[in-house]
Amino acid sequence: MTFEERKAQVKSYLGEEIDIEIDRPIGFVHKKEKYSLEYKINYGFIPGVLGGDGEELDVYLLGVSEPVERYHCRVIAIVHRENDVEDKLVAAPVGMTFTEAQVVEAINFQEQYYDTHIEMAE
Repeated sequence: MTFEERKAQVKSYLGEEIDIEIDRPIGFVHKKEKYSLEYKINYGFIPGVLGGDGEELDVYLLGVSEPVERYHCRVIAIVHRENDVEDKLVAAPVGMTFTEAQVVEAINFQEQYYDTHIEMAE
């Protein structure tokens, strides 16, 4: 996937309702080579949609305080990663809104390791 294709793909979801599957629910601990991450929010993917890394396109789910397996939600933001091969989507329950600062705070547990900027839906 080219850089341009990657950016066009994530932009096509901004503001749209999607169905996601959660593979790292709240409380999940992901052990990395040099550190481990505890997920403070639900984190999953859009089934069958490949992202820039060749794996399914990742989605942070805000506004849901318990672990879930699947969720119907609206994409409220894109996390553009400048020093990685993939971008992430940020979603929330339909009708729920968050500020850019709230999005940044919620996803910082993982995004602190990347050079990112947030694009919010209107």
